[in-house]
Parts: sequence; structure tokens; C-alpha cells
Amino acid sequence: MPARSARAPIEAAIRQAAGNAFRLAQIDAVAGGCTHETFVVGDGRQRYFVKLDTAAKQPVFAAEADGLAAIAATRSFRTPAVVGCTTDEHHAFLILEHLELRPVHSAEEGSRFGETLAALHEACGAQFGWHADNYIGASLQRNTLTDNWSQFFVEFRLRPQFAMARAHGFAGELQKQGERLFERVPALFLDYRPRASLLHGDLWHGNAGVLPDGTPALFDPAVHYGDRESDIAMSELFGGFPSAFHAAYRRRAPLNEGFEQRKLLYSLYHILNHLNLFGRGYLGEATRLVTRLNDSLGIRRL
Repeated sequence: MPARSARAPIEAAIRQAAGNAFRLAQIDAVAGGCTHETFVVGDGRQRYFVKLDTAAKQPVFAAEADGLAAIAATRSFRTPAVVGCTTDEHHAFLILEHLELRPVHSAEEGSRFGETLAALHEACGAQFGWHADNYIGASLQRNTLTDNWSQFFVEFRLRPQFAMARAHGFAGELQKQGERLFERVPALFLDYRPRASLLHGDLWHGNAGVLPDGTPALFDPAVHYGDRESDIAMSELFGGFPSAFHAAYRRRAPLNEGFEQRKLLYSLYHILNHLNLFGRGYLGEATRLVTRLNDSLGIRRL
């Protein structure tokens, strides 16, 4: 929706959420999102970050608001406060506090970010999963609470992504390797018992930043309780974080032996999700990853 057309519904949504004194004076479309339309709006005194989609997407926004609140409750990262999560006849709105953020660049910022992530991961649950399903990008993410992490990861992360890939026409070697992998995932956890840490869940550099004073911030979460190594694997998958971030995290929360092999597993989930969201360009990488993982577990290609 063009910014001009979005003015009236956004103003009405903010007035409903934040109070009738709001009069929209500024609206700027923000580039970079691939799922929803996003705007920075203001009335000359306050500014908000607004996500806009069809009314059917209200559950997506509600899940995001829930995740932001969960991270904020740990008092680790700064997150944008949720002003409102509302709908009208045609639209869903997620209205957030507007934060002035910049990427994590310097060594000092990276170190602080790594230490803060370790603090987030110290918040733990009794089981793996979450109290509700949510979304990673536009993909539904099942979060049924489970005592066994490897079982959780196979049933609620890998199987749904492979099933979506098959439905999209990605069969052949990818699916053969996936079937072989499902039964062998527990072998990656014979000598490693992860705690159920609170995870951001989609920790690439585009969902992270720092405030002007250097305070670390996170947004666009896909939260659940899981193995903290999966957040680290995602942070390394697409790069973008300074080396000081990785070093600081490992100083405060050293990784366990076997991480490099488990990282392949966690990276596979995100590459499969990209395959399902963005298409064939990720097929080769997904197939290489699952094959490499199977080979590392002693399962050779037929």
C-alpha cells in the first residue's frame, strides 16, 4: 500500500492503541522488509514503527509482539515496546516504539552484544518449545512443548520444512537425504544435553542493532526455548556480526564440543526455510548441507 493510502488506516490504528490525541503528520515507507509493509510515522512529537498487512496476518503480528515481550522481560536486550497489535476490517497493524538503531559494527559494540546474548540464553524454560506456535519470516513455526530437544528439532523444525519443500516440488536427492537424517539426529546429542534456553530464533545481523549509546537491541524474533547453539549457528550463517561478538559470547558461555557439526543441523533449518520462502536458488545449498551432515554421521550416499 502506498504511504498516502496508508495514512488513514494507520492513523486510526494508532489513535486506538495510543490515544485519540495522535494526528499523523509524517509517514515514510521503510524498505528492507520482505513479509509486510513497514512505515515510520509521527505526529511531530512521537514516532512509531508500524507493520501493516491484511487482517488475516494478525496472528503473525500477535506472535511477534509476544516474542518481543518475552525478550524484554529478561532485561537483557532492548526491544521496541509494543504500542498496539490491532485490526480493522481490512488490515492488521503492529505498532511499535520507534528506536534509532544502527548495525553492530565496532569491536566494543560486538563484545557488548555477545555478552548480552549470553545473558539472554541464561533465561531457561522447563521444556523445549513455546507456549504458542509462531513464525519465522512468513513460515509457521510449530512449538509444541517437548522434553527431548532432538525429537523437538526433528518433528517441529526439520520435518515441516522438508514437507513444504516437497509440496513446492523440491524432491529427489534433497528428500532422500532428509529421510536419512531424521533418524540420526539424536546421534548429535549423545554427549551433549542442551538446556532449554530462551532464543531469539532468527538471529541474523538484520534483526540486530545498537542504540546511539551502544545498547544492544533485538527485533523480529521467532522465540522459543531451545539449544542456544542454534542462535549462534544462525548468527554465523549469513555473517555480518563483528568477530568481537563471537569471541565475547564464547568467553562468557563457552560452546560445547561438537558445535561445528551441530551447526550444520541448525543452518539446514534456516536454509530450508529460505528455500521454501524464496525458491530454487537455495536448493543446491540445502542439498549440500543435508548431504554433508549425513556424511559426517557416517551415512553415505547410495
